[in-house]
Amino acid sequence: MENNETQSDELNFDNRVPLENLQRAVEEIKTELSQVIIGQENFIELLIVALLVDGHVLIEGVPGIAKTITAKLFAKTLKTDFSRIQFTPDLMPSDILGTSIFNVKTAEFEYKKGPIFSNIILIDEINRAPAKTQAAMFETMEERQVTMDGTTYKMEDPFMVLATQNPIEQEGTYALPEAQLDRFIFKIKVDYPTVEEEVKIIQTHHDRKGSKPQTLVSSVLTPNQLQDYKAKIQAIMVEEKIIKYIADIITKTRNHPHLYLGGSPRASIATLNAAKAFAAILGRDFVIPEDVKRALVPVLNHRIILTPEREMEGMTAESVVNMITESVEIPR
Repeated sequence: MENNETQSDELNFDNRVPLENLQRAVEEIKTELSQVIIGQENFIELLIVALLVDGHVLIEGVPGIAKTITAKLFAKTLKTDFSRIQFTPDLMPSDILGTSIFNVKTAEFEYKKGPIFSNIILIDEINRAPAKTQAAMFETMEERQVTMDGTTYKMEDPFMVLATQNPIEQEGTYALPEAQLDRFIFKIKVDYPTVEEEVKIIQTHHDRKGSKPQTLVSSVLTPNQLQDYKAKIQAIMVEEKIIKYIADIITKTRNHPHLYLGGSPRASIATLNAAKAFAAILGRDFVIPEDVKRALVPVLNHRIILTPEREMEGMTAESVVNMITESVEIPR
């Protein structure tokens, strides 16, 4: 790896991508969130990576482990608009997208925009809304626009959807179809804290003396800065052997005996983009295999489906992804 770094320095010394400001911004976001959120470092880093590569995130975990508050506070570190939508079984597409209302004074219909017209959108319990509402939401996520009465309304940058779902409570829920799950760059599984983290959570809550967590977190990143950092990440170098490495892993998921469904080409692109962001956060302007490995589990978590037999045996998507990664030769 040292040889790679030396070679990269020699070849691209004049064209290095300046990453110091990006790294500083990432550290500032982490510092702000660490005042309230204990542990969850991987969760926070994945949220930042998704933001930097224009991705949407699905967050899965049991109730009460700070999924929603982390997403809300993460949005607060950005100097942008934020909206929260609670999905319920009676939610209609117009409740999200908005609707046309007849204006008596002008004798014309006026479009009243819905809560989707924001920058960071938190959707609580996305699997509680019916299929029609889910479809409207996913269309907006993919197209980054809403068409109403023949007029197209573009979403402003940045536009990021953070959706939570509860893995254990299935009554009154509508499972997200695979084609719609594919719209998320990551599925982040949030676990219970350790005993040490739990102690710190309780202590921090006690020390706040009833003050709201939102008041402790400040905005540190503007939309213009974010746009600049996104451009820098697109300039990160990726060698052909790294691209082949990603393709080999994703292709293996499609014909693996433990899997009923493998990753799509969108999974390959998501892995590439995430690996570039991981490299940039660490101050490197080129991708190494370790960056790819870090991206694979959250990228493939929701895109692969285990065969029923393996699922009954208790095997998980993560274990199969790790198994496949170990079986593919690391490029040198």
